[in-house]
Amino acid sequence: MSDHDPPQLRRPRHRLERRVLGWWSVQAAVVVLPPVAVLTLLTALIPPARTWLGLSLGIVAGLGLAYLLVMPIWRYRVHRWETTDEAVYAVSGWFWQRSRIAPVARLQTVDTVSGPIQRLFGLTGLVVTTASAAGPIRIQGLDRTLAQQLAETLAGRAQATPGDGQ
Repeated sequence: MSDHDPPQLRRPRHRLERRVLGWWSVQAAVVVLPPVAVLTLLTALIPPARTWLGLSLGIVAGLGLAYLLVMPIWRYRVHRWETTDEAVYAVSGWFWQRSRIAPVARLQTVDTVSGPIQRLFGLTGLVVTTASAAGPIRIQGLDRTLAQQLAETLAGRAQATPGDGQ
């Protein structure tokens, strides 16, 4: 490869923590269970509409169960991340997959973020803000300690690299 050839894009090396499967499953349950509970209650309480409500319950419960079982595994297989001395790279999504690469010279801020359910699983997200209209790069589902170390390392690299981030 000559000096003028662009670098070859490859899949990032690192997967998220396996605990992310539990976090995503709980998030999915929070979305799926309320409509199933409401339809179950309505099916039990309204005898004249029991057939239609029961059919609706079956459809919603079936789709919800499929979502609960498939989504976390599918997302786990897709989501990856990597940092180098030159860039931060992340792939995320499940139906719509997004690859983002940010040169270290474009980094402006590096933050860690975690919600209450994420903290229960000992996970944290990394939010890397760049000088880009595309918005920040988000890497969710990292071990807390690793996320903190990455934040410090990336902030140090950005500070030491001349570019847009300074």
